Amino acid sequence: MVSFAHSGEACNIDCLPTMLTVKDDEFWEGVSPVEFGELPALQDAVTVAGYPIGGDTISVTSRVVSCIEILSYIHGSTELLGLKIDAAIKFGNSGGPAFNDKGHCVGIAFQSLRQDEAENIGYVIPTPVIQHFIQDYEKNGAYTGFPILGIEWQKMENPDLRKAMGMKPEQKGVRIRRVDPAAPEFGVLKSSDIVLSLDGVDIADDGTIPFRHGELIGFSYLVSQKYTGDSSGIEVLRNSEILNFNIKFTSHRRLIPAHNGGKPPSYYIIAGFVFTTVSVPYLRSEYGDNYEYEAPMNLLDKLFHATPQSSDEQLVVVSQVLASDINIGYEDIVNTQVLALNGKPVKNLRRLAEMVENCDDEFLKFDLEYEQTVVLRTKTAKAATPDILATHCIPSAMSADLKALRPWT
Repeated sequence: MVSFAHSGEACNIDCLPTMLTVKDDEFWEGVSPVEFGELPALQDAVTVAGYPIGGDTISVTSRVVSCIEILSYIHGSTELLGLKIDAAIKFGNSGGPAFNDKGHCVGIAFQSLRQDEAENIGYVIPTPVIQHFIQDYEKNGAYTGFPILGIEWQKMENPDLRKAMGMKPEQKGVRIRRVDPAAPEFGVLKSSDIVLSLDGVDIADDGTIPFRHGELIGFSYLVSQKYTGDSSGIEVLRNSEILNFNIKFTSHRRLIPAHNGGKPPSYYIIAGFVFTTVSVPYLRSEYGDNYEYEAPMNLLDKLFHATPQSSDEQLVVVSQVLASDINIGYEDIVNTQVLALNGKPVKNLRRLAEMVENCDDEFLKFDLEYEQTVVLRTKTAKAATPDILATHCIPSAMSADLKALRPWT
């Protein structure tokens, strides 16, 4: 029996209730496993079962599939195939199976629209996504995630834009706005390239491709069918010339990661300043489940659009300032990005801790976003830290993972 917990972070599966693994064969006597069914068609009936909040017995909701499209998976901060059904997923019901009229499992319920946006709309992770997750384990011996094509793109429906980009009337495709600097595609694709096809499948000007009979879907569906390490042929138009490349896919990585991999959060404290890295769990802890609406715009912009410039880059922030005489006047600094220390860029939390620990300058000068500056006398700041930690009952000035790196490497 497969345990989904703490595993499929990109596809939200690790956010579902833990499935207990029982090794006693007698426990399973007389139990028939659930069979996966095919991806349902529009208007097919589905039945969602689960134990939502407000009841002690199983709840069954029967509705129909209203849409099949590429959805934004809120917990995984990624876009994958999803089913939209005309029934809201109730709180506590997430993780319940969705069955077709033959009794086959066609997906797992996982999210719904906010009540102030729409009523009776829920979403289901379909079986192709679940099977990809399971087969990833079988293929690689571990969960490697869903790969992405490391680009941002725009539609090419405007005739003037098409002409300016040198496209012929019969050519279709989407324009690359930006290539992720940390992605393998960075050395191959360029901004303003027109992606014409992927694996021989033509891409329309609105970014869609044919999907089953009479249906269209976003071309990222082709990428989501791949596994880390797989390759695809991509055809682009560059300066009116058609070029063909071979792209090797890697795991999806954002500047703000979707999960911490089940590890405790990293932190570093000096003179009451608590430094940490931003992740989706951190945003949820700070701003609640509706963090996508409640978090500051600068953090949301980085969440959805920022890409790391290197494999070890992190978004380091001052999470809070613990009250003390040494940091008076700085106590209002909350969730503010750290850009540099004494003129040297801060690319990750380990680097920040290393620079502070090894600093022999008279002052520690932190450059923060929005042109904010924090200045502390180095010796005084280091001397004050143990008392501040004791006052706030904090056992250590740094998390265990940073301790393990000392002496700094």
